[in-house]
Amino acid sequence: MASCAVEPERRYLAELFWPVFVPATLFGVGMGAAAPVVALAARDLGAPVWIAALVASLSGFGMMLGDLPSGVLVARLGERKALVLASFTAVVGVVLCILAPSVEVLGVGVLITGVSNAVWGLARQSYLSAVVPLSHRARVMSTFGLTFRIGMFVGPVAGAGLIALIGIRGGFVIQGIGVLLAGLLMVRQQDADGLTGSDQHQPLAGVIAANSSVLVTLGSGSVLLGAARAAVPVVLPLWAEHIGLSAAVASLAYAAAAAIDMSCGYPAGYLMDRFGRAFVAVPSVATLGAGYVLIAFAHSAPTLIAVALVFGIGNGFGNGIIMTIGADTAPPGARAEYLAAWRLMHDIGWFAGPLIVSGLAVVLPLSAAFSSLAAASAVGAGVFARYLPKFTPSRKEIHVHL
Repeated sequence: MASCAVEPERRYLAELFWPVFVPATLFGVGMGAAAPVVALAARDLGAPVWIAALVASLSGFGMMLGDLPSGVLVARLGERKALVLASFTAVVGVVLCILAPSVEVLGVGVLITGVSNAVWGLARQSYLSAVVPLSHRARVMSTFGLTFRIGMFVGPVAGAGLIALIGIRGGFVIQGIGVLLAGLLMVRQQDADGLTGSDQHQPLAGVIAANSSVLVTLGSGSVLLGAARAAVPVVLPLWAEHIGLSAAVASLAYAAAAAIDMSCGYPAGYLMDRFGRAFVAVPSVATLGAGYVLIAFAHSAPTLIAVALVFGIGNGFGNGIIMTIGADTAPPGARAEYLAAWRLMHDIGWFAGPLIVSGLAVVLPLSAAFSSLAAASAVGAGVFARYLPKFTPSRKEIHVHL
């Protein structure tokens, strides 16, 4: 029986290798290479620290701006054409970043790449929602999320080598190569049946209204999860500095979190398909909350790294959960439009998480700012525990499709 269950899984993963996983990895390598150098490039152009941080946040802001329009774009053009357009638009943004003579031009380039990232994420999620059966949905979604995370892990390493040769903007060069190769791969792919776009797309407002109960309830959990996830890269270095540790130790802690995060990715998908979505989502958010509680007790390099591992486990076991829930709840006739609204909820949280930390840290001790994220995570876990059984397939319903 076990071998019979494994064969379809291998087939789905093999069939999606070139059209989905390889381009996503390349796109992720590009984004990962650019992420550490945006703020540094702004500083190199003379921007003060707060402006540099603002420019770095424009990628997330661009994703939010692009979420809803990307739903219309994918519905009209189809997944493949939308991905090709997004890739070459991203190349334009990268070129602006490489050649930017001013902070303003750099910011425009970063914003454009953020919008392109939104189209990429939605188009791939929409495609996988349509072609992967319920029985294997979470595993495939988690694998897709894992390929992007691998790219984000490899990108800074590749970028570091070129930066050493040509300077800070070498990270943008790696980004340009990654997104261009991803786009070229999509040019060579064929459209899947029924996924080539249509003029009969649904009005966004109508789709949002028709699915408001899901977007308000599970969407709230998605916002809180996004905030808890996005704050981790801010929290670890800030607390390391607060307790007198070097930037190198903070980087090591973050690398440890990223490593355990990636190792948990595929098991998370397997568990979601085996036991249901809440079995993974609730502990994932709760574990992130535990990390925000425990970090106040970290006063040395080993304890900080231990807390980073807690964050890595929490984030890793949530790998693919947002995409899977979106696919579970998407109406077949308005998939792209619905997923645009669904992804916007998570991206709002992703954008807000670091802002919450920075805003509260102005008036409160860092530990108090972290406590707010722990509370938000607890609420998010409660929301998922309450509403996931209501809106997503049960364990029995998933197994019927095996």
